[in-house]
Amino acid sequence: MTDLMSLAPALSAALAKRGYESLTPVQESVLNDAPSDADLLVSAQTGSGKTVAFGLALAPTLLQGESHLGKAAAPIALAIAPTRELALQVKEELTWLYQEAGAVTASCVGGMDPRTERRQLERGAHIVVGTPGRLRDHIERGALDLSELRAVVLDEADEMLDMGFREDLEFILDAAPRERRTLMFSATVPKPIAELAKRFQKDAVRLSTINAREQHGDIDYVAHPVAPNERENALINVLRLHEAEKAIVFCSTREAVSRLTSRLANRGFSIVSLSGELSQEQRSSALAAMKDGRARVCVATDVAARGIDLPNLDLVIHADLPTGKAALLHRSGRTGRAGRKGTCVLMVPFPRRRQAERVLHFAGIKATWTGAPTADQIRAKDKERLLADPALSVELEDEDRAVAMELLALHSPEQLAAAFVKLRQSRMPAPEDITSLDDTSLKGRDAGSRGGRSAEITGKFEDGVWFSLSLGHRQRAEPRWILPLICRAGHVTKKEVGAIKIFQNQLYFEIAGSHGERFADVIRRDGSGEDNVTITLLDARGGKVPTAPKEDGYRRDRGGPPKRRPREADAPDYESMGREDSLKPKRPARGPKRDFDKAKGNRRRRGDDEAPPHHPAYEPLDMKALAGNPDQEAAPKRRSGKEGDDRRKPKARAASKETGAKKKSAKKNKPSRAARKAAKAKK
Repeated sequence: MTDLMSLAPALSAALAKRGYESLTPVQESVLNDAPSDADLLVSAQTGSGKTVAFGLALAPTLLQGESHLGKAAAPIALAIAPTRELALQVKEELTWLYQEAGAVTASCVGGMDPRTERRQLERGAHIVVGTPGRLRDHIERGALDLSELRAVVLDEADEMLDMGFREDLEFILDAAPRERRTLMFSATVPKPIAELAKRFQKDAVRLSTINAREQHGDIDYVAHPVAPNERENALINVLRLHEAEKAIVFCSTREAVSRLTSRLANRGFSIVSLSGELSQEQRSSALAAMKDGRARVCVATDVAARGIDLPNLDLVIHADLPTGKAALLHRSGRTGRAGRKGTCVLMVPFPRRRQAERVLHFAGIKATWTGAPTADQIRAKDKERLLADPALSVELEDEDRAVAMELLALHSPEQLAAAFVKLRQSRMPAPEDITSLDDTSLKGRDAGSRGGRSAEITGKFEDGVWFSLSLGHRQRAEPRWILPLICRAGHVTKKEVGAIKIFQNQLYFEIAGSHGERFADVIRRDGSGEDNVTITLLDARGGKVPTAPKEDGYRRDRGGPPKRRPREADAPDYESMGREDSLKPKRPARGPKRDFDKAKGNRRRRGDDEAPPHHPAYEPLDMKALAGNPDQEAAPKRRSGKEGDDRRKPKARAASKETGAKKKSAKKNKPSRAARKAAKAKK
């Protein structure tokens, strides 16, 4: 173990002033497991003191055996962070660590006034901390001089690559002197980080303090399965149950942050929000409010998941599930820092339980699955806190004792105690009523199980009224969240809900007979209360269980292939339909009949005595009427198939005057097959 007194005097004094008694594993590793002038590639858990670790690792390079840094001019150290908040936090940490050495630090981050940053760089700085985009902008404009640079630190290097800063990082590292130290700190070392290290580092020493098989020992993980519509109510109960000094709630989108912030503020929580749509001033103000205690809850997107260090942060809540292992670890790493215990809670909607289990499995985390805290559990916890309130055991001053005696003279002890209880309760938001998952009515085969086509919860109503609901296995319907939906839609309690039978595309549920009519009236008037969810009354009373629906794998109301080929018996009986019934389908009109000779399999030849089929196209033209109207062009008459009928034969056209050649005359009409056959028979 490294003795703090063995460090540079300026750094050991700063650590002692900060209250450090020993170093963390990653800090010990960078001091003892690598040469003082070597390039480093370090991976460590969040909250393990990485900022102080690379500050200690830079000391030999920056101080070079001196106890004090000289006059500030061009920077000698550059630290790069992915986000503005992390960059400002790194600057704050390095400022107190090198304060005794007389270091001047400067920040260059997006969202700040670049003119102010340029003036600060002109005055000189020993250490510059910034984000990739703003640092590159200052380099291109000539405001940031890297000619005297001795060391470059990349904090959260994997996150910077994920955010698309690779080109900016390569530009900055190419602009820095080749004779420099390059330190990379990353939670993981994927292939892109290894390639970046190979290109810009020289024989880097690989250090790791992460045990991939063990989860963070200072964080307790708890998963609460909840109904989707009760997620926010359950989240309020979690905040009330823990009553953490500081808590952070992670959402997946900015819109979710805004909605949840408004909801919690209306419930009386001291709250701030943190998301990418806020200005840098607003984000800095939010973090300052959390650090000095003016706010106790922060609702944030993943912008706060990397590197943000809030002292005494005891609770992290995933209101929306993280997208993967890295997001889970970085979000949860905001608590359990520097040896302090913390709790991480996942709000898991019933349809997304498998996704949550996969994320936890890939992250190597074992979570405790339990129902969300109910209102009764919170009241019991409040009572426990009330009886153990330190204000009840504090020693009274003479002035306070005099006031207490006056109160006892005016009011009874019971009234004073009741006033104390009400005063304490008025400062805390009331808990929400949510569905308990421990109810025996939820027992039965899980709706998500694969054994069989339906899942069922049996009831014992003799006069139950049955309803159908337009959700089934394909919509991941589960009794644990279907039951609250039914109760909320029909204004009934879980005691009035009997059997629930779940099929592929819908489910049936039973309501006690005494409440069935009222339930049906509420549904007809208000609907189900949910989008794309329909509840319908079934004709099944007196405890009679409805038969399973016919489900062919498609919605019959939207059309689809029939289950079998159509048969002749399926066609309507046209003969029995009268012409007076206009609503019934009429026999379709037929076109020209094409008969076949059954014996020869050939088309039957029509004789001369057969009349042509009746069709408008076969009507003879009135040639005399057409001849009397020269403006109307006569259409050629269709062949009738009769021999000897009056056909209009086209005349041979005259020779062209220009060429003198005769055009070929039209062919004579060929006798029909019937005529040729009759002539052959006569011979």
